[in-house]
Amino acid sequence: MSAELDPTDPVPDPPTRVPLSFEKVLVAAAMAAMALITFANVATRYLTNVSLAFTEEYSVALMVVVALLGTSLAMAAGRHVRIGTLVDGLAPPARRAAEVAALALCVLCFGVLAVWGGMLAWDEYEYEVMSSGLGHPQWWYTAFLPVLSVAVVLRALGRVARLLRGGDG
Repeated sequence: MSAELDPTDPVPDPPTRVPLSFEKVLVAAAMAAMALITFANVATRYLTNVSLAFTEEYSVALMVVVALLGTSLAMAAGRHVRIGTLVDGLAPPARRAAEVAALALCVLCFGVLAVWGGMLAWDEYEYEVMSSGLGHPQWWYTAFLPVLSVAVVLRALGRVARLLRGGDG
């Protein structure tokens, strides 16, 4: 008896040098931190009618972290945004070429983001820019942008390498 493929079954993660569980744990921790500080803000506002000022600043920074880590996971697993109607009907070699081209564009995009984000973080550090809400050094938040953009680039390059070796990525 053959098992039928259920489209709702989770797709297994591809084998990677650095396990995808690394990003998954960081995403879960960032989301848990966002949930906790948001809950604390809501409870404090409900009980005391006073809002906690730090929650918005931290939540925004954590959302950027979650978005970039999620992008890194999507790159590695081949779950990034794509236009399936254009490539799904192609032969496997053409589909693979389209995937490699899309990943090359992602590498370019996130490479630029890493460089410019790094320059922005350095400027904020050098000029001692403080965050408007809490007065923390702004580079504490901005530094996540180039670091995680490099992670996205590395995950995309890893997928390209797996595709060029003839695997499904």
